[in-house]
Amino acid sequence: MALPLLGDLWAELPVEKRIFCSVLLFSWAVYLWEAFLARRQRKVYRTTTHVPWELGQIMDSETFEKSRLYQLDKSTFSFWSGLYSELEGTLILLCGGIPFLWNVSGQISGYAGFEPEYEITQSLVFLLLATLFSAVTGLPWSLYNTFVIEEKHGFNQQTLGFFFKDAIKKFIVTQCILLPVTSLLLYIIKIGGDYFFIYAWLFTLVVSLVLVTIYADYIAPLFDKFIPLPEGELKQAIEMMAKSIDFPLTKIYVVEGSKRSSHSNAYFYGFFKNKRIVLFDTLLEDYSALNKDYPEGEDDDTKSKVKSKKQGCKNEEVLAVLGHELGHWKLGHTIKNIVISQMNSFLCFFLFAVLIGQKELFAAFGFYETQPTLIGLMIIFQFIFSPYNEVLSFCLTVLSRRFEFQADAFAKELGKAKDLYSALIKLNKDNLGFPVSDWIFSMWHYSHPPLLERLQALKDAKQD
Repeated sequence: MALPLLGDLWAELPVEKRIFCSVLLFSWAVYLWEAFLARRQRKVYRTTTHVPWELGQIMDSETFEKSRLYQLDKSTFSFWSGLYSELEGTLILLCGGIPFLWNVSGQISGYAGFEPEYEITQSLVFLLLATLFSAVTGLPWSLYNTFVIEEKHGFNQQTLGFFFKDAIKKFIVTQCILLPVTSLLLYIIKIGGDYFFIYAWLFTLVVSLVLVTIYADYIAPLFDKFIPLPEGELKQAIEMMAKSIDFPLTKIYVVEGSKRSSHSNAYFYGFFKNKRIVLFDTLLEDYSALNKDYPEGEDDDTKSKVKSKKQGCKNEEVLAVLGHELGHWKLGHTIKNIVISQMNSFLCFFLFAVLIGQKELFAAFGFYETQPTLIGLMIIFQFIFSPYNEVLSFCLTVLSRRFEFQADAFAKELGKAKDLYSALIKLNKDNLGFPVSDWIFSMWHYSHPPLLERLQALKDAKQD
């Protein structure tokens, strides 16, 4: 009796109320699913207190315990920050936070001399206020994560002054990119006619390609110091490997990531015949500042962050890691990801064009008299597409794991199986990755295969 009654009540609700309730219910369903997965993984962290026998040869008990405690702290933090985020989002929707902020934006625009017909100006004010609100409410969580969790486990290299300077710089740079791009996108949608979705998609495609091209040359150096990799054995070996697979390498940089964190990374970027490789100094045993003593005269804040542990990979292992990364390029993974991303973007803009005229969507979120384009983008892309986004995210995670295995196999073909095997172990140790995971959690979240699976594949290759 209860289900038919609920069905009748649901059918009697206005369309906009059903849309609003559906969005809210789905949001909480996703949160509860994520919380269920995280609970399963936390149980693994709590109960797996000894090194499993299959890991006995690759991980000592001290490192295993450190990684267990680190991941347990991160999981607990993720639970509380996730709960806060869900409650905050729910309150914003229930209390009409979006139309309220839109009205405030209109008032501010009016004070500046812009009438209501200047929708793009009001949209930019709304966007600025929304991102400022997000930055302020997220600041305590970011501070706790950096200066409590990351500090406790030996990863944080920042001082408070560096942190706040970096946060302000990031906010300013983000606005300098976000506001002009958004204003142009809104203008294209306004004047694009029936086929505006094609022009909007092409515009976002060009913007994404430009940003990928200029990021490491002009944006990233605003936050970290990039220096050319000095001449020597490592540089020569990288250039020889790139040449052997026809990778059009033009420059190799080392980024001083150790001033921010002791986590390590490497990536390549650029299009056509202009590729660059970027190595974090924390990846390189011979370059990591964490492996060196600071000279006299260095400031006390920097000295206090020096860690005594040996970090990074040897040259042969760095080459193996790069062999894996270049495998993504050689096997076409980068192009495939771009194609998938742009097909998805085009589909979303097309569906946006179909749905933007539905006044019920705007009414569901408190916009009864006006239908601002920016609000339409937010409602449709963030809320209406959320079920599709969840499914797509899972599919891309599965595809990513497949690409990672293929890139490992490519590194094997280059004769790097043994060095990649030891590099993966070192990187897991340096980053305190926990090698044991719940199968559902890893299936849903891990974009990279679990360490043991990658090592087993490489071990089979070494034996062959």
